[in-house]
Amino acid sequence: MAVDRKLLDILCCPVTKIPLEPLSRDRLDALNAAIEDGRAQYQDGTAVNGPVTEALITENGERIYLVEDGIPVLLEERALTARGLGWI
Repeated sequence: MAVDRKLLDILCCPVTKIPLEPLSRDRLDALNAAIEDGRAQYQDGTAVNGPVTEALITENGERIYLVEDGIPVLLEERALTARGLGWI
């Protein structure tokens, strides 16, 4: 279930306050590959269990938040970083 567009318009990163946008299909595939390889960790150091079907990323491309059952999980410790995934 995709995040509602009206909700997406008001969501932002709880840390940086940068607006969020849906993670592209290519990036979602790359994220799932990182999860499968054991390279994806949340900010709190725990491994991400996958696969992921939907995620949001900050407009600057630095922080990723998973969407679980249509609900964005916007907790700082549950964020992933593009740097941690080797994307930047």
